[in-house]
Amino acid sequence: MVEPVPADEAAENAPVQPEGQVGPGSLAGPADDAELSRAVVALTGDDVPVKERRRLLGRLVRLEVGERGVRDLFRPKKALGWITDSVTRVAPHIPLRDLETLRAHYNGLEGDALADRLIRNAARVTAGIGAAGGGVAAVEWVATPTLLSAPVLLAAETVAVVAVEMKLIGELHAVYGRPIPGSGSQRAIALIQAWAERRGINPLRVGGSVAAAMGTALRKELRDRLLKRFGRNLSTMGPFLTGAAVGGFLNRRATQSLGAEISKDLKGQGHRVIES
Repeated sequence: MVEPVPADEAAENAPVQPEGQVGPGSLAGPADDAELSRAVVALTGDDVPVKERRRLLGRLVRLEVGERGVRDLFRPKKALGWITDSVTRVAPHIPLRDLETLRAHYNGLEGDALADRLIRNAARVTAGIGAAGGGVAAVEWVATPTLLSAPVLLAAETVAVVAVEMKLIGELHAVYGRPIPGSGSQRAIALIQAWAERRGINPLRVGGSVAAAMGTALRKELRDRLLKRFGRNLSTMGPFLTGAAVGGFLNRRATQSLGAEISKDLKGQGHRVIES
């Protein structure tokens, strides 16, 4: 059962004022990349409390509205553009644990057992994000003045879930002896490509910059995959708290499926590793 949203938390997560209005929640100027990345990276943690998860999602909502403005909230192409831009900006900052760190954290597990634990935990995190998103969405349905933030909340949730799944992909590569080399930007390209195509990565072919890579067909692949995810997560906008349960379930199932596909590739079963 999803916990009710406390009044103080609802106020904290209220959307910013529409353009041209002044209010206590208003933001001036575009979202800061570092602030955006900090909020999203924090959401990828294994043990983030429910209240903190909601607070971080609320922060992403504020950043998004401050960057895009209220007018764009109901324009699917604009919302998808923000999601795509945010994923590419956050990807270089996603923390990836190496195999030694993972073994230490999970009491010496390795191989398939460690991979299964990573997938299970990532699925639990994305389910928690879906549940938190639904909980915040419940505020929108019972508080009419804040209804405008519903679409942008969905966009923020999508960015957070994708970040968790990219982290999972990177750490599965470490588990199976294929850690992703290169700088943060180079790893980001590999993670974006792997997430969009649901495949493993050939570490010998990682290179280039995010800006250059995202000017190619990769950006279209990412947008197409994000569009499917964004549409599926519309279910979290259900009235009251029903969306929280559905959003959590769908996120968990999608993350488990992705993790299984990546693991299968990395183990060489139906070998489809990307030549990035």
